[in-house]
Amino acid sequence: MAINGNKVNPKKFHKNQIPFYLYLIPIAIFMGAPIVYIINHAFKPMDELFAFPPRFFVSNPSFINFQNLFQTAAGSSIPISRYIFNSFVVTVAVVLLSILISTMAGFALSKMKFRLKNTIFEVNNLALMFVATAVTIPRYLTINTVGILDTYWAHILPLIAMPVCLFLIKQFMDQVPDSLLEAAQLEGAGSFRIYWKVILPLTKPAIATGAILAFQSVWTNVETSNLFTSSESIRTLSFYMNTLSGVGTVQGQGMAAAAALIMFIPNLLLFVVMQSSVMNTMAYSGMK
Repeated sequence: MAINGNKVNPKKFHKNQIPFYLYLIPIAIFMGAPIVYIINHAFKPMDELFAFPPRFFVSNPSFINFQNLFQTAAGSSIPISRYIFNSFVVTVAVVLLSILISTMAGFALSKMKFRLKNTIFEVNNLALMFVATAVTIPRYLTINTVGILDTYWAHILPLIAMPVCLFLIKQFMDQVPDSLLEAAQLEGAGSFRIYWKVILPLTKPAIATGAILAFQSVWTNVETSNLFTSSESIRTLSFYMNTLSGVGTVQGQGMAAAAALIMFIPNLLLFVVMQSSVMNTMAYSGMK
């Protein structure tokens, strides 16, 4: 395809693409700089961690921060395996439940007809305006009233309601043709079967994006461990890693740098694996 003799979106490199590279490469470098810094920072020895002016790149990479981290974890009264187990249980539960709730609610708001449907969706959109700090006290009062303080449910329940996940999934479901649902109804399929057999397979990109968002919200969350639990054995890995900066003055900062990299890697890998699904969801969810 050609417009005024210039190739549009060629399969191979073309000189007309140079302006795009000149614009995108600096942006990519700017966006990738924090990732490079986190990786370099974790491998800095003590003298480079406190160098002034601060150094972006590490000069003499060292594993001393990781060694100190594992030695401190080995000497802890609660083994690090317990924190990992707690994080695994909480993360899996939050991701599965948030996806289940968001997809079912999205299906109802997108494809079913009932009173106040638009109002309910606008209330969900309004919830996007509130940061977690604004609802901390109501969350605590609710969890205390229900009687689940210092349990796994205190980690799970505050995080399973994700307005942004519901918004993305609902907007993606709007793109599914109603004719498919009508054909399934003619075949005798009920609402749940349509949801399970028709809607879910067609909205896999949105579900994958929702899973990433849910994973990120729970994997690095320390609020539930700080506010809703008092037993050390019930707290998560992110909470333990967050406390390392307070161990000593110098050594603790090095361990905190190593811990930050360890906590960041799962998020990075998950996004790299599912980035195509994220892009498809953004393209079809009214967020172009």
